[in-house]
Amino acid sequence: MNEFSRLPGIGKKTALRLALYLLKKDPPVAEALGNSIIRLRNEVQFCSVCHNISDSEVCEICASEKRLKNIICVVEDIRDMMAIENTGQYTGVYHILGGIISPMDGIGPNDLNIESLIQRVNAGSISEVIMALSTTIEGDTTNFYLYKKLKNLNVQVTIIARGIAIGDELEYADEVTLGRSILNRTLYENSLTK
Repeated sequence: MNEFSRLPGIGKKTALRLALYLLKKDPPVAEALGNSIIRLRNEVQFCSVCHNISDSEVCEICASEKRLKNIICVVEDIRDMMAIENTGQYTGVYHILGGIISPMDGIGPNDLNIESLIQRVNAGSISEVIMALSTTIEGDTTNFYLYKKLKNLNVQVTIIARGIAIGDELEYADEVTLGRSILNRTLYENSLTK
């Protein structure tokens, strides 16, 4: 019960329910769960290109021949990437920052996967970087920081359309709104003047 309650979103009551559930099940059910957790830690890794989770060095999205490799969509975390994937509207590749700049939480640019994004753009094959970060102060700060780093690198920097309400997290946006935000993205520098 103590181990379950260490998981995010699991309180003492839920932990007790989970422990009792596993006690009532046949031993293979608990063993399957335990083995899955062990395999997760031993076999799942981060993509060497975009920082997505993968069971190989390069994730399925980065390795796919069907994806547009010249367009990168920058997201905060894997949940945001999954939310965009669920729209079915985006066919490029991703770059997962692993968070957003948040001085109050002690997270600065050096704590994020920004340098590897700059390296990808500097390689020369990228024509557009779409910034798809949450519409919060921290998200806007990160967008601005990335724009400053990218603006002289001969790449078009766009931002998703603001169909997403200010202060909302991407993972909670409905698929239609999120899909339209991707399709109707605008140049980031144009968003600065509004």
